[in-house]
Amino acid sequence: MAPLSSIRTSGDKIEIVNQLLLPHTTEFIEIDTIQQAHDAIKSMKIRGAPAIASLAALSIASHLSRALQASPAPEFLSSPSALKEHVEPQLALLSTARPTAVNLGAATRRLTKTLDAAIDAGKDARAIAADLIAEGRRIDDEDVVRNRQMSKWGGEWLVERVKKTGATGADLNVVTVCNTGSLATSGYGTALGLITYLHETGKLKQAYYTQSTPYHQGSRLTAFELQTLKIPSTMLCDSMVGSLFQHHDIHAVVVGADRIARNGDTANKVGTYNAAVLASRHMIPFIVVAPISTIDLDVPNGSVIPIEQRPALEACLVRGALYPPTTNAQGIKEQATVMVTPSDLEGVYNPSFDVTPSDLITAIVTEKGVAVKKDGENTFDLTEVV
Repeated sequence: MAPLSSIRTSGDKIEIVNQLLLPHTTEFIEIDTIQQAHDAIKSMKIRGAPAIASLAALSIASHLSRALQASPAPEFLSSPSALKEHVEPQLALLSTARPTAVNLGAATRRLTKTLDAAIDAGKDARAIAADLIAEGRRIDDEDVVRNRQMSKWGGEWLVERVKKTGATGADLNVVTVCNTGSLATSGYGTALGLITYLHETGKLKQAYYTQSTPYHQGSRLTAFELQTLKIPSTMLCDSMVGSLFQHHDIHAVVVGADRIARNGDTANKVGTYNAAVLASRHMIPFIVVAPISTIDLDVPNGSVIPIEQRPALEACLVRGALYPPTTNAQGIKEQATVMVTPSDLEGVYNPSFDVTPSDLITAIVTEKGVAVKKDGENTFDLTEVV
């Protein structure tokens, strides 16, 4: 089957799959405005660092493209300064939707740079808008190509590392956390892309994935993607990772990232740090797979990465299909949200991310290649892969 898609476009029309309803209902939502894009990102109807950056960039492109076609033209196209005054607050709004994922900020900064460069070049408002449209769409287009490249780099590196232990480099068992496939990107994926590459090249035996509570990106989304791609896989609760490492031959843990600090400290879905600690205890390679845009060289280490705190209520609720399955008049599975904690629970700790220190990470993979630490060092030099 074809890979799933988080975003689809047709001209200026943008649609996203509502990931809050997956895997039981595949519903595409049209994104007509920049405010709708912001709200979709913030509410996690779309999630995954590369995907939210793509949606932000595309929403700006679509907004400006429609403006260029409007008659009469909107006032903000009357001059470069008017356009700047209009676009900058929109970019600022989008950048606030999810604070930890650096890709979102990188996309808005890239568009700001395009805006400023076009103004400095003396272009008129319509030409500046055209530059922004082209750059916004370019941000989205680049994602699939780089995902395939980093998946190949990481997959081949892992195979060679396993071969150095005397094994064949085939029949690999790999664990992942959260969801990092086509639903989290513009296509193919990062860490899940590496697993897909191993499967496509006949090197994968089994993919294991955590439920990734409290939002269940693993049991809802990764499960759905692996099932769609017919990749052999097994789900486990987040607290079962240690047991899995004790009783099964695991060749690597591969995860994505929402922000990587200059020294290699990595923020990712909460629960990633747990898996890294256990992988270190069991001497299992721990691999981070993420595009260059995820590396924030302005952040020296993980202690200063902003960690998004989600609403407490989200950790108390679970949404899913009714069981036994019940369908409505349209043949769609009925879903419900239920509370799994006492009502009005006090004291809920619900960070969306944790930070894995660089000393627990074996390799960081980008579209430029694989970075490893020098002998005796606990931090990375990421200059070769940025």
